[in-house]
Amino acid sequence: MAGSPRVPPTPAAGHRPRAAGATWLVCGLGNPGAEYEATRHSVGHMVVDELAARAGERFRRVRFVPASTAEVREGAERLVLAKSERYMNESGPSFASLARRHDVPPERVIAVHDDLDLAFASLRVKLGGGAAGHNGLRSLQSALGTPQFLRVRLGIGRPPGRQDPADFVLEPFARRERDDVEVLVREAADAVLSLVRDGVESTQGRFNR
Repeated sequence: MAGSPRVPPTPAAGHRPRAAGATWLVCGLGNPGAEYEATRHSVGHMVVDELAARAGERFRRVRFVPASTAEVREGAERLVLAKSERYMNESGPSFASLARRHDVPPERVIAVHDDLDLAFASLRVKLGGGAAGHNGLRSLQSALGTPQFLRVRLGIGRPPGRQDPADFVLEPFARRERDDVEVLVREAADAVLSLVRDGVESTQGRFNR
């Protein structure tokens, strides 16, 4: 009817309205220490390092939380890039503490991690899901109290022959893989920024392969 007030659309279930200039938490999953920094399991660290380097920012230790962070911007949005100083299976509480400190709800938490079940150098973006045996995801899900956070999954493939996957993920990438890993890390960093800027569906359309 003419003159009737317009009713705003109802947000989709599980998604609260987001004001411009929101804060996001980008969790680069990996193990701490120089001995692990080039391993498959720490490829999430490589992605947040890439984002910080692009912005000319450095990671700094956080007081009272076993983590280091760097802050960058994507337009009006603020991104807190984070690396836990705990091993993968104990890293969730560090990230959850940062989420509370910065008032970041689970739907604005982005976990960046390796994935054995994806072919090497493939990339997938999703919202929610299970841990699929990934101890870092399991710890984060437990600490946040929900699986409904964003994930940027970097494929590392399955180990050759009968090698134990636990050993495989703690090895550095093979020399022949390193050029592809550099491309993958850059694309994963782009996917993180796309999630913040354009949302899940648009990012999936551009980056899932």
